[in-house]
Amino acid sequence: MLIKQIPIRNSLRNYMYLLACENTLEAIAIDPLDHEVCLKTAEKLGWKIKIVANTHHHHDHIGGNAPVIAATQAELVAHAEAIQAIPGINRGLSAGESLECGELVLKVMDTPGHTMSHICLYFAGNSDEKPALFCGDTLFNAGVGRCDFGGEPKTLYKTFADQIFPLADDVRIYPGHDYIENNLEFTLDREPSNKSALSLREQFKNGLDAESFVSDIGLEREINVFFRLGEQKVRSGIAAMINIDIDDLDDRQTFIELRGLRDNW
Repeated sequence: MLIKQIPIRNSLRNYMYLLACENTLEAIAIDPLDHEVCLKTAEKLGWKIKIVANTHHHHDHIGGNAPVIAATQAELVAHAEAIQAIPGINRGLSAGESLECGELVLKVMDTPGHTMSHICLYFAGNSDEKPALFCGDTLFNAGVGRCDFGGEPKTLYKTFADQIFPLADDVRIYPGHDYIENNLEFTLDREPSNKSALSLREQFKNGLDAESFVSDIGLEREINVFFRLGEQKVRSGIAAMINIDIDDLDDRQTFIELRGLRDNW
C-alpha cells in the first residue's frame, strides 16, 4: 500500500489521506477536505482516485467530497447509517466489510463514539509492511475524539475496549487531525512523570516534524493517557477530582471522566 498523509494546515489541523494500490495506482481519498490539494497531489503522484471514503459526517471531513468526485467520478463510501448526513453516498459500509481498490484491501471497523456513525479503515499488513489504522476522529496521536458534537463518551469507551485496545502494538496510526503536541501536554498534566511523553515532547521542541510524525499502538500505550487507565497516578487524580475512593473507580469511568476533563482543558 502506498500512503500519502496530507496536512491541510487549517485552524482544525485536519489530515487527509491518499492510499494507493502499488500495482494499479488506483487510490482511495480519505476525508479529502482540501479538494485542490488532494487532486493536485494525486495528479503529481500519478494516482487515480477511484473511491472517496468519509470516516464520519462532520463538515471538516466531507467538505471536499463534491469537487473531488466531480473531477474523478469516484465512488463515495461512508458508514451505512450516515446516508442521511452525507450527501451523495453511493455505498454504505458496515462492520467487517472489505473496501477494495485495485489490489488494496481495507477492513471496515464500526467505531462509534465521536459520532454514532463513524468508521475506521484497517490495513492488515503483510510480510513487507506493518498494519495501519486510518482512524478519523476516533483515535488521535496521544488522544481520543471529542464526544460533544453528536457522540457519547460511554460508547467511545466501548469502541476502545472492544476494538482499539486489542490492536497489536505495530499498528500504525493515521488520525484525522494533528493534535499531538497539545495531547501530550494533557497526558503530562495527568501523569507528569511519564518518561515517554516527556521525551517525545522534547523531540518536538527540538524540531521533530509533527506533520510527518506517525505513531503506533505500542507508542500510544506509553504516551496516550486514555490508554493508561489503570496507572496509579492517572486513576488517583480522577478519584480525587470526583471525590470517590480509588478502589471504586474502574477503567470505564476513568476513561469517561478523562474525556470530560479534556473537553474543557
